[in-house]
Amino acid sequence: MITDFNINTLVRANIKELKPYSSARDEYKDTTTKDLIFLDANENPFENGVNRYPDPQQHVVKTLLSEMKNVKTGNILLGNGSDEVLDLLFRAFCEPNVDNVITLPPTYGMYAVLANINAIENRTVLLSDNFQPRVDSILKAVDAQSKILFLCSPNNPTGNSFSIETIEALLLRFRGLVVIDEAYIDFSDEKSWLEKLKKYPNLVITQTLSKAYGLAGIRLGVCYASQQIIAILNSIKPPYNINELSQQRVIQRLLQADEVAQEILKIKEERTNLVSNLKTINYVQEIYPSVCNFVLIKVDNATKRYDQLITKGIVIRNRTTQPLCENCLRLTVGTRLENSRLIQVLKEI
Repeated sequence: MITDFNINTLVRANIKELKPYSSARDEYKDTTTKDLIFLDANENPFENGVNRYPDPQQHVVKTLLSEMKNVKTGNILLGNGSDEVLDLLFRAFCEPNVDNVITLPPTYGMYAVLANINAIENRTVLLSDNFQPRVDSILKAVDAQSKILFLCSPNNPTGNSFSIETIEALLLRFRGLVVIDEAYIDFSDEKSWLEKLKKYPNLVITQTLSKAYGLAGIRLGVCYASQQIIAILNSIKPPYNINELSQQRVIQRLLQADEVAQEILKIKEERTNLVSNLKTINYVQEIYPSVCNFVLIKVDNATKRYDQLITKGIVIRNRTTQPLCENCLRLTVGTRLENSRLIQVLKEI
């Protein structure tokens, strides 16, 4: 366990001095009185299901996640998609035009976009040829202004997980925040890093309900970290960042754990079938191992094959412009019917 980590050495000076906005519902603390009359927030008084402001701390959603993940509610922050969570990390810990972050291409593209938006230098260290972090190269890129290291594991777009030994080495040796983006963890047989939160105070984990839970349309991202880090992020998040309709839909879905588990199982089965069928396509040169709900393949000419699929009404991602992904296409695992149609078209073109 790391004992010499001090989050106050990372947080921006102006954030330390910030007095958070206090919403009407944050100030209200009474939880015992029934049939309350709310005259505090200048809301429309006529009931229609959404005339009141939503719970700014999303207590019911966090309680359900706490029970599912075995994590205290004080270690949870919800965002309007994982992108809001990532943006909050930049705002809280990275001084514009001074600090830097480390990213490991090929990786999720929003890390670089958010760095640019927040005027933060993005130092890139390519993954190895087998898509693993190169610890020594990463640490050589680090200096006193390196605040965040982003690890997308399982990784988008490659589909593989980073080794436990590599991640632990980085958690121990990188003195900033290590953010593990686990957007695809539900499709993997490997354990989440959530059980390591107490051991590594510099560990931040992001997850999403967009993938396995099928809620991409409502935008709900989750951040797990120490209570100190969560308190800092809470102090700068918009007061009502998760709307009432989204909260209710999330609660409904979280209570459908068996249904979600069955959908995950079907996706994993379809992934196996898709990989098997891709092996019969003569211009598919390599199929990279995946623990996600997508498969990365290398073909003879990615742009040509992408354009051909578009003309047939099938939309995929062309990743050929990404480092280490020349002539690579990323295929999301669809339904059995969708996957069968994909294979049929791949054989025809």
